[in-house]
Amino acid sequence: MKGAVESVRIDKELNLKGKICPYTFIESMLTLEEMEAGQVLRVIVDYPPAVCDVPRSLKNEGYEILKTSPINETDWAILVKNKEME
Repeated sequence: MKGAVESVRIDKELNLKGKICPYTFIESMLTLEEMEAGQVLRVIVDYPPAVCDVPRSLKNEGYEILKTSPINETDWAILVKNKEME
């Protein structure tokens, strides 16, 4: 299964370095709302609480978290698959 995640196509990237919660979550949500269902958003954060809070909050909103992984010592990437609109 790990190989499948590695080959995910990123449709859009959102760089939120320097932003703190709740702005990291709000901006992620606003960006996802502009994207098509099934598209993948890569969110870049450097605020440690956002690494846990953004995926948890997005999952609560019905989005699928594909992967959360460190990029380097300060930055993290969160891969989110957009949901079908109700």
